[in-house]
Amino acid sequence: MGDVRSDIQEFLSSRRARITPERAGLPAYGGNRRVPGLRREEVAMLSGVSVDYYVRLERGNLAGASESVLDALASTLQLDEAEREYLFDLARAAGPTRRPPRTPASAVRPAVRQVLEAMADAPAWVRNGRHDILAANRMGRALYAPVFEDPRRPVNTTRFTYLNPAARTFWRDYDQVARDAASMLRLEAGRNPHDAELIRLVGELSTQSELFRERWASRDVVFHRSGMKRLHHPVVGDLDLNYESMELPSEPGLVLNVYTAPAGSPSADGLRMLASWAASPEGADAEAAAAAQQP
Repeated sequence: MGDVRSDIQEFLSSRRARITPERAGLPAYGGNRRVPGLRREEVAMLSGVSVDYYVRLERGNLAGASESVLDALASTLQLDEAEREYLFDLARAAGPTRRPPRTPASAVRPAVRQVLEAMADAPAWVRNGRHDILAANRMGRALYAPVFEDPRRPVNTTRFTYLNPAARTFWRDYDQVARDAASMLRLEAGRNPHDAELIRLVGELSTQSELFRERWASRDVVFHRSGMKRLHHPVVGDLDLNYESMELPSEPGLVLNVYTAPAGSPSADGLRMLASWAASPEGADAEAAAAAQQP
């Protein structure tokens, strides 16, 4: 994933490059500019710091930068909420007193599984920050049958997205899903840069997918809290599902994903068909195989 200094340098320089003088509210004078976005001295001026100090920051020396300086940088570079969190995570990682490394969970408590199974009508599953699916209810396993059928382990939605050809059919908004998946992993890398399994996953994806390398190099980060997921299920066809991603306070680092459809919609009918299929002998066999892959 690279060292923290290079991550800082590439993130700040890439965010600076996208802000034009006009967008920053600066007068645009004639002549050719050698950089596509703001110059370092312009970022320094707008952030209220010296040019030398900003140059040191962009070279990766965020250690010791105050919250007010980071806030000023975030404002100047017009960072969104996810980008701002990523900047602060990078600053913490660069500091002399690093947060103790957090090992993302690789299993869930029985009580969490009971919650999942109690949600009988809605597909639901729990993932960690690496996008490993740690537990799912019957509807979740049925909905994500192509993901569970991927032979690679652990079951991982981002690995499926980038390395399994079936993903381009399963995700009807494939480009957006792929972009979001890489951006979410980049955000997780800022939170937990020393996670060995995450480092291995990024290495695997970078080695085997040119698209992932391009997305990873963009340095984009994104939250994935709610929205619509447009799928093509191999059994029930197209589904347009609302999703909610909720962090579990009792399980730091784990996220519960739940999928629903508006009452009376074609997708609601599709979910009922999915439930019938999951209860059929064929669906039960697929569900049992999927359940066997969970930790």
